[in-house]
Amino acid sequence: MDTLHDNALAHALAAIPGPVPPSGVVHVVIPHTSRFTVVGNHLAQHAELSLVAIGVGVHIQSLPAGTEVGIKTLTARFPEGEVKIACALRELEAHGYLRRTRVRLTRGRVATRTVFCNQPGAVLRGGVVPVVGPAMRSAAPTLVREHIRVPEPEPTAVPELTPAPEPTPVPVREPIPVPKPVPVPEAPHAPVRLPSRTAPTQPRRPLPRPQALTPELRQAASALLADLRRHAEELVLSEQAVEELVPGVAAWLERDATTDAIRRALTADLPKPLRHPARLLRHRLTALLPPPLPGVHDLAAPRRAPVTPFQTCDGCERAFRSHDPGHCRDCRAQYWEAA
Repeated sequence: MDTLHDNALAHALAAIPGPVPPSGVVHVVIPHTSRFTVVGNHLAQHAELSLVAIGVGVHIQSLPAGTEVGIKTLTARFPEGEVKIACALRELEAHGYLRRTRVRLTRGRVATRTVFCNQPGAVLRGGVVPVVGPAMRSAAPTLVREHIRVPEPEPTAVPELTPAPEPTPVPVREPIPVPKPVPVPEAPHAPVRLPSRTAPTQPRRPLPRPQALTPELRQAASALLADLRRHAEELVLSEQAVEELVPGVAAWLERDATTDAIRRALTADLPKPLRHPARLLRHRLTALLPPPLPGVHDLAAPRRAPVTPFQTCDGCERAFRSHDPGHCRDCRAQYWEAA
C-alpha cells in the first residue's frame, strides 16, 4: 500500500504545471465536490493567533449549526487539555471570531450561546448581511450582499397624432458601496511570521536515576511497573515505556522506599480519562521523589559542649570556674602584686 501511495503522489507531482519550487511546501490541489468548508486565509494564516486557536477556529467553522462547542466537548474530542482549549477560545474571542453569552432559558435554566463569525472584519466594515445556518454547504455562499433594485417606468399608451411627452427622469439610487477585499500577495518565498509565544516553556525535569542500576534493582523496578495494571486498569504500559521508567523506580527503591509506598504514589487519584499513562508516571516519579533516609548519626542528639566545673577559692572562698582547685583571679593578682 505504501508503494501505491508513493507512485500516486509522484504522478500527481509530475502533473503540476509550471516550475516546482526547490524548497518549501508543494500543493497538490484536487477540487472538493462534497463535505468541505471554505476557510479564509485571515484565519488560517493569522499572525497573532496560536496554532491551537487556529485549529479550534477551523474545527468550529466546519461544524453544523447547533453543535456543542464547549470546553468539555472539545477536550473530549481532541487530545489537548482544558487549559489549552480555554486559551484558544479566549484568543478567538479577543480577535472577534467567537462570542459567548449567557442566555436565561425557561424554568430558570441558564445556557451559553456561542456565535462564530468567519469574517469579523467584514461585519465591522458593514455592507454584508450574515446568514445563520449550517456551516458545511456545497455551493451556496454564507454571506449575501444587498443590492437596491430600481423599478423601470411602465410604458403608457398615447395617441398617434399627439407627440409623446418627455418622460420625467427617475432618480436612480446608487447601490451601497461595498469595500473590496484587499488582495494578499502570494509570494513563493515570502517570510513566514510566527505567532508570539504567550508564556515561556519550562524545561522538563530529568527522570531520577540511581547511583548504581544493579540487575536486582532493574528487575524489581520492571516487575513493579508491569504489575501496576492489576491495581489500576488505566496504567497499561508498553515494554518501551517500562524500560524508560525503570531508572525512576530504581531511584525510589535505592532510597529505601517500599513497593507499597511507590504503588500508592503512582496509582492514587488518577485523572479520568487518562490519555497518557507513561507521561503521568514519569511526572510523579520525578516530582514526588522522596529524600534519602537519614543515617543513625544524623538522628542522634547533638553533643553539648563540656561545662567547666565550679571550684572554691582557697583564699577568699569565692566560687570560680576551673578544672583544677586553687585561687581565683583576684587572689592570684594580689599574690603577684605582693611578690
